[in-house]
Amino acid sequence: MSAIAQPLIFWLLLGSGLNASFNPPGVPEGTSYIEYFYPGIITLALLFTAIFATISVVQDRREGFLQGVLVAPVSRWVIVLGQALGGTTLALLQGALFLFLAPIVGVPLSPFSLLSALGVMLTLSFGLTNLGLMIAWRMDSTQGFHAIMNLILIPVWLLSGAFFPVSGVPILLEWVMKLNPLTYGVAALRRCLYFNASIVSEEIPQLTLSLLVTGAFCVITYFGAARTAYRRPNVA
Repeated sequence: MSAIAQPLIFWLLLGSGLNASFNPPGVPEGTSYIEYFYPGIITLALLFTAIFATISVVQDRREGFLQGVLVAPVSRWVIVLGQALGGTTLALLQGALFLFLAPIVGVPLSPFSLLSALGVMLTLSFGLTNLGLMIAWRMDSTQGFHAIMNLILIPVWLLSGAFFPVSGVPILLEWVMKLNPLTYGVAALRRCLYFNASIVSEEIPQLTLSLLVTGAFCVITYFGAARTAYRRPNVA
């Protein structure tokens, strides 16, 4: 419930508070901030769920359950894949709940846009869960895990175009946002939700490029999480 409530509160409070002053360059005229923020808040829901799902790795190690899993006659690549798919399923289910709010903000969902948005959310969930596993496999305390996740993932989300568009920001910040892989995940989700709609600015990355970068992000984070599981000392 907290993984759903936190993004929802952010969306309502920030969307209402910033709606009157929202008029950045590169965003179609007449777009409310609540409407612009909608794809970003879905991404935040996926991000929070990935954090809550991967923290179980730290708890399982402390309770001895992870050691029992690691002595099973299966590869750690398979173990990490199972963990990633479990977290991905949770994130996708919770993120999908926000799609029911689309009519409230005026998002014209069609069957194609709904299915394509779910596909992007699935890919994003898998990549974010693997990123969380890369950190969780290295941590021995939940406090340290939360500190690292907040230090890394919240700024990554803020600089993804979910909170404010890339256009109009200082040049250094613009390059950071362009190099951020989550920027392309948010752009892909935005283009799928608002397929052929005027709210999508031509300044955000194109759908093909966004899908390629998001897919590469998933592959890289999965291999990184699996390699981290192999290198983790004193867990078995």
